[in-house]
Amino acid sequence: MAVVFIGIDPDTDRDHCPTVWADAGAQEILLQGWEPDAETRAQCEGSSPANGPVPDGEAIIRIPARMIPLIRKACDAVEHAQLR
Repeated sequence: MAVVFIGIDPDTDRDHCPTVWADAGAQEILLQGWEPDAETRAQCEGSSPANGPVPDGEAIIRIPARMIPLIRKACDAVEHAQLR
């Protein structure tokens, strides 16, 4: 299956536009968001003994709470594809 656009931040200014997609075939959700500042990144990386530095190829991103319905929709799309 192809990547399916789920939605974009409803308060976007089109220059800063967190976005959600679903890839039901890969059973993955894809998110575009803002990079956190250095202080937030350090807090995330040190938030538990199991956490270490974020490895190459991974990222911490910020998604506004107003996008929770879009993330739920993406979760549903991936989950329903698994059930077929």
